[in-house]
Amino acid sequence: MPTQVQIKNLLIIASLVLFSKLNGQVRLDKVKAPDIETSNLKDSSASKQSTGFKKLATIDLYLLFNAEIDTIHVDTTLSIKKDYKFNYLQKDNFGLMPFANIGQTYNALSFNPADNEVTPLFGSRARHFNYLEQEDIKYYEVPTPWTRLTYKTAFEQGQMLDAFFSVNLSKQINFSIEYKGLRSLGNYQNALTSSGNFRFTSNYKSKNKRYKANGHIVMQDLLNQENGGLLDDEVESFTSGDEDFIDRSVFDMNFDNAESILVGKRFFLNQSYDIIKKNDSINKNSLAIVNMISFEDKYYQYKQTSPANDYFGGSFTSSINDKVTLENFRTSLNIEYYNNIIGDVSFGISYTDVNYGYNGVVLFPDESIPNRVKSNFLGLNASYSKTINSVSLRSDASLNLSDEFVGSYIDSELSMKLNEDILLKGGIYINSKLPNFNYLLYQSDYINYNWYNFEDFRNINTQQLKFSINSDKYLNANLDISNIENYTYFNLNSVIDTNKVIRPEQYNESLQYLRLKLQKEFRFGNFALDNTIMYQSVVSDEDVLNVPDLITRNTLYYSNQIFKKAMTLQTGVTLNYFTKYKMNGYDPLLAEFYTQNETRLGGFPRLDFFINAKVRQTRIFLKAEHFNSAFTGFDYFSAPNHPYRDFTIRFGLVWDFFL
Repeated sequence: MPTQVQIKNLLIIASLVLFSKLNGQVRLDKVKAPDIETSNLKDSSASKQSTGFKKLATIDLYLLFNAEIDTIHVDTTLSIKKDYKFNYLQKDNFGLMPFANIGQTYNALSFNPADNEVTPLFGSRARHFNYLEQEDIKYYEVPTPWTRLTYKTAFEQGQMLDAFFSVNLSKQINFSIEYKGLRSLGNYQNALTSSGNFRFTSNYKSKNKRYKANGHIVMQDLLNQENGGLLDDEVESFTSGDEDFIDRSVFDMNFDNAESILVGKRFFLNQSYDIIKKNDSINKNSLAIVNMISFEDKYYQYKQTSPANDYFGGSFTSSINDKVTLENFRTSLNIEYYNNIIGDVSFGISYTDVNYGYNGVVLFPDESIPNRVKSNFLGLNASYSKTINSVSLRSDASLNLSDEFVGSYIDSELSMKLNEDILLKGGIYINSKLPNFNYLLYQSDYINYNWYNFEDFRNINTQQLKFSINSDKYLNANLDISNIENYTYFNLNSVIDTNKVIRPEQYNESLQYLRLKLQKEFRFGNFALDNTIMYQSVVSDEDVLNVPDLITRNTLYYSNQIFKKAMTLQTGVTLNYFTKYKMNGYDPLLAEFYTQNETRLGGFPRLDFFINAKVRQTRIFLKAEHFNSAFTGFDYFSAPNHPYRDFTIRFGLVWDFFL
């Protein structure tokens, strides 16, 4: 049942929405909104004139783009895809299994080995789901100031708020500022989450449009209290559904004195100058020079007031304080050439300087663990694209010129548009790179969590074939088949002094991995059934990569415009389900998931009932999450010893202001 605080907050938000409808916004003239997700819904937006823009600012003038300059229009419509994205990550989380508290990690039900990286990544990947990478940052162009407020309730004494503002000082220069903050106590002991993501972006183009630049500053801190999950003896009490344990705070956890934090800041600038500018269709050539500069400084720290020796093994000290840092500087200089016959060609050189590690050396009787992995090296990169009628070819490649950090990739894709509805794509991806840094070097105050594999581990080699078809009329389908050599993973089955511990390992054989994802929405008047299904298969001699055979999400919903089309309403039920499998476990010290072959979890349905509405530029989301938890069995887990969420009612809104 919803608490009094939830009911009070819901009444406050409903009052705000009603007030905004009566008083809040400038009168907006209706226009056809170029919605990137639902092309048959109308939106409205108009405002006063800003310098350099048209007198009437319609919604299609509000633009956003990424570092690759892929431009889309701002979308304020209400669709089922907006419901899928209204979460902590603010993106579709199909294939991710959330933990009990918002702001905790996600257990990945699927695996994508293609990442277009040629150097190792920073470790603690379980804490990176809400860490904004370079490709997550958007830049804007707006005719009038634009503000967006996103609010959503959390679990016990907290909430999530994302506040965004963007303005063009002129037609040439824009800046935006955004902060997403979260605090949630959670229902279990020592499960507090607190995070902040600050973003400042700016982009500029000269009046003759020869010089363009965009850059950002991002500062992030993601803090989690860690409890190690339920004690083994408490798991049976949870699955029994005993009323004495409905209050989840009474459960005993593995420990209650630890916390981890991931902190990072990044400074990024991308700039270009057109030496030969393509002014019109008569000019068949263009030539530009492009420069990118990026510096990122981040660290992960795990602190515990007293060691949990029964959980992690023996320790060197009476309190735990592990901290690892990474400084990563990258810059590149590219020449980009366009010719109407040849196509777009880019070639450049890059420089990378990495400094990863710890403050001291760990000495054992028979070995020593160094404290640093440092290197700087040059690299080459190239890209090509060409479109002929309805056929497009795109290819990207990169190569490290380094003996220590050997790495390369090539990613090529051919697409063909058969008609206005059907788009076919096929591609090949080849990558070779070292495993992530925490597989190569790790130090801890816990004795068993110290290793150095930089000289022993080989490159992970991946080859992938991928195919897709996109069609609103028929279906959307994506198929990829991967062959992975030297797959690297954390394994529970390592044995030290007769105790099982988690250690990094490489699988010396190759494994094959197939994914097939199908998506189709069926409409029946105002009713619709949206279906997303993924089938997966892994072929290997050992169980080193475990994924469920089937993942499905099915949403039956009703949508209509009511109150003389003043409000758009959507309501329905979403089913999430995945088959039982040997689900990965979670290690809070490493902030990584590990392979285990002892416990099979899954096979439980998750039913969510939702009511979504849109009034002018305000979208309201009300959801009863996992409402079936009390009558389909208490065997729902996000990872071994980590229960999933119980039934709860949550709500929130997205409020756009176009001044």
